Amino acid sequence: MNRRTFLIGAAGLAACNDRRPRLNVFNWSSYIAPDTVPKFEAEFGVRVRYGVYESNEEMLARVMGGNSGWDIVFPTDYIVKPMLANQLLAPLDRSLLSNLDQLDPRFQKPDWDPELKWSLPYMVTAAGIAYNRKLDPPPRAWADLWDERMRGRITMLDDPFDTIGACLKKLGFSINSADPEQLKRAREEGVRQKPLLRAYLNAEARDQLVSGDVLAAHMWNTTAQQAMDSSNAIGFVYPAEGYAVYPDCVVVLRESKRPEIAHQFINFLLRPDIAAANALAARTTTTNAGARKLFRPEFRDNPTLYPSADVIARGEWARTVEPATQRLRDRLWTEIKSS
Repeated sequence: MNRRTFLIGAAGLAACNDRRPRLNVFNWSSYIAPDTVPKFEAEFGVRVRYGVYESNEEMLARVMGGNSGWDIVFPTDYIVKPMLANQLLAPLDRSLLSNLDQLDPRFQKPDWDPELKWSLPYMVTAAGIAYNRKLDPPPRAWADLWDERMRGRITMLDDPFDTIGACLKKLGFSINSADPEQLKRAREEGVRQKPLLRAYLNAEARDQLVSGDVLAAHMWNTTAQQAMDSSNAIGFVYPAEGYAVYPDCVVVLRESKRPEIAHQFINFLLRPDIAAANALAARTTTTNAGARKLFRPEFRDNPTLYPSADVIARGEWARTVEPATQRLRDRLWTEIKSS
């Protein structure tokens, strides 16, 4: 995805003499309903500077110095602990989050932050295979993305954790593996696959899949749903070997000088009507149980975004890895891409 373009709400375009307090929100692109920010601004008398990014790495590069100017960001679950270790996060004040009970029970005590002291789950993304329905047989496993018949018409995510994770799952290992031998074997799978690939792409693969230039793509379910909304020729499957699941969280940065307004915004996002609107607009999976009650059945029961219990059981939460393991993964990813 190339989400580097900054989107600024209507209030953000106001003249410099606008005396309303300002909140600076940095989020993944296409991850909020178009009217969410204007509604918040109108209700709370705040103006919002709203920016977007394409990867955790891009977000971290902006905030690591501690003087980015952002108040709120949305790291994926396994990024929360490293941000905490680098003293980037402010603790959440639960007394200011009256809508906290709207979270689905399975997100009330997540393993990366059991007390929800530093982060709140916002949306959930999972990785699988989007494909052209003319493929016969259709892909059902990660191993199918190593199929010679699709040479030059396959894409993998340009994301080290996800693509190394797919290689690990193909081999029957955990996506969170820290075993050097397992990781080296995953690297070998990635190197072996690379000649078959058209490219490593994120959201850009969606249009290529819809146009028919790509036949199968390692893709996040949200992006796949957007492709399926555009074309009946597109299908999606959660691979048989298992797949990665990524909750994206909302956090307040330690550098923020507007903690009260930041909490107001987070509590606003937790409102079922706002959470439902955001999920519908983004075509993604909400963590908000109250919001799900507001969905029409065709969205609430969508198997790409809200899969059945047996499919959910095959998913594996992404976890924070130790620094030494991360360095090894980074090196192996560089070797895969440069091979």
